[in-house]
Amino acid sequence: MARTIMFTLFGTAGALGALWWALFALKPYDITPEQLATRYAHTPATAAPTPAAVQLSAPQRITVGETAAWASDLAVPSFDGAVANGRIVYPADPAVLAAPRPVLLGMHAMGRSHGRWSEAEFKGKRTIENTHRLAELALQQGYVVIALDAREHGDRKNADKPLTPRMLLRNLHWWGEREPYERLIVDTVKDWRVLLDWVAQQPQFDRSNIRVAGYSMGAQMALLLAGADGRVSAVAAMVPPGLTNRVAVVAPLNVAPQLAASRVWLLTADDDDHASVDENAALFAALPGAGKQHLALAGGHLLPADHVERLLPWLTEAGSRSNATP
Repeated sequence: MARTIMFTLFGTAGALGALWWALFALKPYDITPEQLATRYAHTPATAAPTPAAVQLSAPQRITVGETAAWASDLAVPSFDGAVANGRIVYPADPAVLAAPRPVLLGMHAMGRSHGRWSEAEFKGKRTIENTHRLAELALQQGYVVIALDAREHGDRKNADKPLTPRMLLRNLHWWGEREPYERLIVDTVKDWRVLLDWVAQQPQFDRSNIRVAGYSMGAQMALLLAGADGRVSAVAAMVPPGLTNRVAVVAPLNVAPQLAASRVWLLTADDDDHASVDENAALFAALPGAGKQHLALAGGHLLPADHVERLLPWLTEAGSRSNATP
């Protein structure tokens, strides 16, 4: 009797597992470079990029870390009518700032917001990614730093139906709801491409020296943006998640061949719950170009605080783009 019950339970579990696999498990799919280009296109193929009517608030004095700066809130009307909100931070009063200035685009992690690139605290607690410290280093080197909220994040959350990271990832992995996750990433990258159209038309910015840094989901999107848009000259990708062709359109491995003209620094951890050592090694191996570097650090998904200082050479190294094109 006991053996019969055991076999029945195992059989039922196996049948349920097979049913889940058939109905809900994410199945890998292939995507071509041409299909990727189409998915990340933010303007019709026959039209030239038109700079969005970006709205800027009056600049105000702020402090990033211990460094004085000036900041304006910005609102970017995007390709589909949505508005991407964020902040632009200058190393000095923009009214008297000598031009052109290099630009650092800062992309935040899942569940965070653009404020992580200029504020050391959130709701009275110290932030832990230290991206504001990287922004501070960039300001000290004369960069203008721009950060935007990803879709469904920060001020872009749907108040009536907020999409939390836990819910998004649970639905992705347990119920195979791939489309909401992929749409969030793809459309946010396209928001950044719209912003780049505007940046490229501003005389105060050095369009040949536009660098992108991102943490976690932001690192993923930084690589995707550089793969989709030739105006990005360098990428600092901090602990991007290890993704496969189960979400092919947003997997950095699939855009790696397009990054030959961007100098990519990859920062990874040896005990990261979101990317294995082998996945990180495979991503780095797939990156072309002689300027790539891999900083493999001890720790988990939260990098050691000194990872910021390790990126100073990335900010200061020469080699800006002379023929930047969308």
